[in-house]
Formats: sequence, structure tokens, C-alpha cells
Amino acid sequence: MTIRVLICDELPVIGDGLRTLLDAVPDIDVIGTTDNGMEAIVLVRTARPDVVVTDLHLRTISGLEMIRRLGKEENPPNIVVFTRISDADKTVSDVLHAGASCLLGKDASPQDLVTAIRAAAAGRTVLAPDIAHRLVTWFREQPDTPDCAPHPEVTELTPREREVTQMVARGMSTEEVARALTIGVATVRTHLYRVRTKLGVRDRAQLVSLAFRSGLI
Repeated sequence: MTIRVLICDELPVIGDGLRTLLDAVPDIDVIGTTDNGMEAIVLVRTARPDVVVTDLHLRTISGLEMIRRLGKEENPPNIVVFTRISDADKTVSDVLHAGASCLLGKDASPQDLVTAIRAAAAGRTVLAPDIAHRLVTWFREQPDTPDCAPHPEVTELTPREREVTQMVARGMSTEEVARALTIGVATVRTHLYRVRTKLGVRDRAQLVSLAFRSGLI
């Protein structure tokens, strides 16, 4: 399956360089490049890329704001943030909560970027090593007893929606869920869209967090 990719970077020379790099990868098709956040949203709606590779610094609106807006689309693309990573934990938190699937620094290797794009297209997450280390450190510092506070909205899920949510929360990709349940990938995406709407979550990260906190997992 060919992965359709849109590249967003405020520096055209970087965008063109990434296009040249990715055009050499057989299973990746770059459908366009832009340095403009608003134009990127229009391209997503018209060209329907599977993955958007973006810097956080764009013209008209920031990459972060663009990600937030794309997360509200009915069929949002998966996002790979490829940027200069700040030491501020809030930047990492903002990017992940906005809905990014993968987060890499611009010191990542070409193969790291290709791997992240493939992972994002499959519904998986890839983080730069230093960011993964920060998250592991944060997780280890949390109390041992999970917060299992009740979430009444979970009761609104149908049995199949609960099943899909549990599989996704355990780390299964959209394709893996479809194979396990013997249903189409489009059907899984529809279930996930309805689950996100009912639970009021924007992205996979928030969905996984709520699944654990509500006791679904």
C-alpha cells in the first residue's frame, strides 16, 4: 500500500529536500509541500494524504494550531512532527495532546523519518529517544494506584465500540484491529470516530488515557 504524504515546513529548501528523500522510497508518495499552515489544511481536505509531516513553525498559523484543527476533521490524517525539539516538557505535551502520532527532532536520520511515517500510517507512535526517556521517567514517578474514577460517558459505547477501544488502548493498529475482528479498516475507523465523539477525546493518546482511567483496561 502506498502512503500519501504531505510535507509542511517554513523553509522551502527543507521541504524540497524531504520530498527528494521520500520520493526515493517505493511505498511513499509525496502529494505536495507547503510552508503555509492554512494551505496545508486545504490540501488535506482536497488531496487526502494519509500522513502529514510537519514542522511546528509555519506561515499563517503554527504547526501546532494546524494539528489541532486537522484533529477536528472527520477523517484526520496521521501526523508526524519533524521539528527542532525544545527542552520544555510543555512543548512535547502540547504536540502529543494536539494529536500528533510521532515526534522526531531534525537530527533524526532519514531512516528514522521513513520509519515514523510508516508507523503513523499504521496508527502507531514513534518518539525521539530523549522524548521517550522523559515520558518513561514521568510514568515511573506517578503513584502506583491508577485513577479509576468513573466516566459515565463510557457507558454510552456499544459493545463493539468498547472492544475496538480496548484493542487500540493495548497498542493494536487500525489494520490489526480489523484483522482480529474480521471487519474492514474503514469500519474500524468509523467506530473510532464515533468513540472519540462520544468520549469527547481528540486523538488516540487521549483515548488510551481515558481507557485506562475509566477501567476499560
